[in-house]
Amino acid sequence: MSRRVVMVSGPNLNLLGERAPEIYGTATLAMHEATVRDILEPAGIDVVHVQSNEESVLIETIHAARGTAEALIVNLGALTHSSWALRDALDIFGGFVVEVHLSNPAAREPFRHLSTIASVVDGSIAGFGGFGYELAAYSVLRHVS
Repeated sequence: MSRRVVMVSGPNLNLLGERAPEIYGTATLAMHEATVRDILEPAGIDVVHVQSNEESVLIETIHAARGTAEALIVNLGALTHSSWALRDALDIFGGFVVEVHLSNPAAREPFRHLSTIASVVDGSIAGFGGFGYELAAYSVLRHVS
């Protein structure tokens, strides 16, 4: 297996930096991706990033990572709370999976309290803003080293 990590970003994350900065912060998704790259690439780990507003693209990305990536860093946005298909895709991935949420879903609207993916990820990082991506990258680095 190659030393590769796939960062999977779900719906509306392309609008980070402008969408509800009081909740999600002012950093853009490209800035979060750069944080992950800055931590993993010096260790010889390639980072592939896919963002899509389409559930099927996210599922295909996870399927394509099977056998080619050691880990996933996922922020599926609102699909975390509704997509059983993404849950199943993550379940069959077979590698290390860390979930990131910029905000704390448990402290927000009731519909965000359900996570369809909680049982199939190795760990969740929520509520630390952009620092969550740094924590995720270090957890991946520790796992694959």
